[in-house]
Amino acid sequence: MGADRPRGIESLVRGLLERYPEQAARQLEGASARDAARLLEGAPSKTAAAVVARLTSTAATRFLELMQPAAAAALLKLLEPARAATLVAAAERSAGERWLTLLDPATAHELRELGRYPADSAGGLMDPRVLAAPADMKVGEVLRRLRAFRDRKLRRVFLVDAEGHLTGSIQLQELALADPGERLEQLEVAGPVSVQATSGLEEVMEVLQTHNIGTLPVVDFAGRLVGVIRHDALITAAREEATSDLQAMVGASRQERALSKVSFAVRKRLPWLEVNLGTAFLAAAVVGLFEQTIARNTALAVLLPVVAGQSGNTGSQALAVTMRGLALREVRARQWLKVCWKEVNVALFNGIAVALTTALFVWIWSRSTGLALVIGMSMVVSMVAAGLSGAAIPMLLTSLGQDPAQSSSIILTTVTDVVGFFSFLGIATLLSSML
Repeated sequence: MGADRPRGIESLVRGLLERYPEQAARQLEGASARDAARLLEGAPSKTAAAVVARLTSTAATRFLELMQPAAAAALLKLLEPARAATLVAAAERSAGERWLTLLDPATAHELRELGRYPADSAGGLMDPRVLAAPADMKVGEVLRRLRAFRDRKLRRVFLVDAEGHLTGSIQLQELALADPGERLEQLEVAGPVSVQATSGLEEVMEVLQTHNIGTLPVVDFAGRLVGVIRHDALITAAREEATSDLQAMVGASRQERALSKVSFAVRKRLPWLEVNLGTAFLAAAVVGLFEQTIARNTALAVLLPVVAGQSGNTGSQALAVTMRGLALREVRARQWLKVCWKEVNVALFNGIAVALTTALFVWIWSRSTGLALVIGMSMVVSMVAAGLSGAAIPMLLTSLGQDPAQSSSIILTTVTDVVGFFSFLGIATLLSSML
């Protein structure tokens, strides 16, 4: 009875892994790494691979490193090549090499080739296992070759010439309905839409949206077919790109994950925190220029955060909209004047409305017409400057070939604080007789 219980539990756990891989992956993320590795190692390779495919890269790599090398290699062989190459690259060099030596030469070569490309490039996203055929091949022969790809999510067959150059593609449905004796060149062949292996994620997304296709062939510099990007891989990459932009905007590394090592997180975050500290001192220096004005009217110190906070929010709104437009290719850097003009007008109207509300409450609080006038005028000036900066900064960084997500937020904070403090205290100094 007691001996049957562990086997019963093991059978139950195996059933859960097989039927609910998504939920199993979530549970394993929070479990002990050694326990998770042992559980995956004891499950059938196909079942374990389905779970590993749904884990974050950090967790999957950590679990694989704790498994027996042969078991880890067996799982890598069952994963999508791009995913497997990412895990090999993320692992300790010795572990990755050990896994590759245990794989068959063709698969190991495949993963090494994929590892040469950045993870967010077309080469890093592609699946090198693609069905390609010469234009003079008969439909029946292609259909027989399709049986070797029964686990692949095929939608098209790609045509190549004798040297492997991409010449076109045929939809799988048309191929299945054609006469087995027909040649591929007799069918309706679509043009050779493709991207180079070194193309970035944004370019890949633009091509897919422009041509409305589900799979995108990838070619090398000579135009030879080297792989294909499938729709699900693109969705995953786009989701990771969007979340990494959020991290980059606040000074965290794109590569950092929730369970990354402390040393890695500190190394990536600390430089930007030091930069942010320098910009804070700059804003403080601006306040210091008006020390005497603040000393004469201490109410100014109370209202400083109001101006800075409102201009900061205005700039963040403009920055978010502009960044989204650049990411989705709704706008280009050359359209900076049109985008900036739009944000300036939005900030102006919003600034006037907010200034009237703020001035009213300040007058009720202080009974000072001068103080209400000062904060109202400075609110309009600072919000317009913030809106302009929120649109111009990412546009400028993009035109200079820099990543707008990496430093836009810090630059914007500096501009909004400096301009907000300077406008508020500067106007207060000019109108000091009314305070």
